[in-house]
Amino acid sequence: MGTIDLQITRQNASLRILVEDKLRQAISSGRFKPGQRLVERELCELIGVGRTSVREALRQLEAEGLITSYPHRGPVVSTISYEEARQLYSVRALLESFAGQEFAENGSSEEIVALLETVEAFEAAAKSGSGTRIIEAKTAFYDCLMTGSKNVFVKQMLTSLHNRVTLLRMTSMTQPGRLQNSVFEIREIAAAIALRDGDRAAALCKRHIEIAAKVALDYLSKNPVETSE
Repeated sequence: MGTIDLQITRQNASLRILVEDKLRQAISSGRFKPGQRLVERELCELIGVGRTSVREALRQLEAEGLITSYPHRGPVVSTISYEEARQLYSVRALLESFAGQEFAENGSSEEIVALLETVEAFEAAAKSGSGTRIIEAKTAFYDCLMTGSKNVFVKQMLTSLHNRVTLLRMTSMTQPGRLQNSVFEIREIAAAIALRDGDRAAALCKRHIEIAAKVALDYLSKNPVETSE
């Protein structure tokens, strides 16, 4: 999938947010693996920022569940167990099916156009084979789906779940045939939303997450998580 350039070009946006985004990308792409210790000094060198920015970003990622801090060891990329993943995907399927239905019934024409554009971007990213592009494009699709639902609480809850599922997303996507199927599934979802078919959009969103869950859970059942203490 290629390597990620962790260097940040300084700009007006909050440096901490930029560092957070870089670390999320590194975790979601597998550059930093579950159970891997994150050393502040090394992160500062990789990203090109000071310790304060790195510490603030690590604190935020810990709040999101992507990082776990252990006494005398420091921050470690979180692991996710089979049962945790099962519960996470179950809740996510419910919330995303609701978001899909609400988008179909209440989303604006402009939001539908934006959603269709994210599908095209995801398909292009899948063809490129770039792990970074794939994650960014899939994230953009989900962001658009949540925004179009016009429910701020659903968006908040799904954002939290998506942050946690980041630990599994590339594991799921790299299983044989999964990426191509995922492209087809989200294209179907977007088409149902464009047709204002709320029931179909809900059913397709639920099915999409259930399929992703099966792939991820199959992987976890064959590769049990070793917790870091």
